[in-house]
Amino acid sequence: MPTPTINPDFAPLLETLGQGASDFFLAAGLYHANKVSFAAATALAGLGYEEFHYRLKEHFGHGFVITDETVHEDLRLVEELVGQR
Repeated sequence: MPTPTINPDFAPLLETLGQGASDFFLAAGLYHANKVSFAAATALAGLGYEEFHYRLKEHFGHGFVITDETVHEDLRLVEELVGQR
């Protein structure tokens, strides 16, 4: 299998975003496309959990992607129960 390469036109933009930007954005893209888990994306980016979460919020406005409706229902239930305290 050939080694993937990044289009060299990305280099100037990625350089402004700091060291490891290409790994982070590729891992974040795969995470947002639901191709890898949060833990796998964190490892692929070469970052710790907190740093990856922080950078997701910094560049995408949120740290986690929750797409399953049952999870949304559970979160609403938790908010409802907390509100009843």
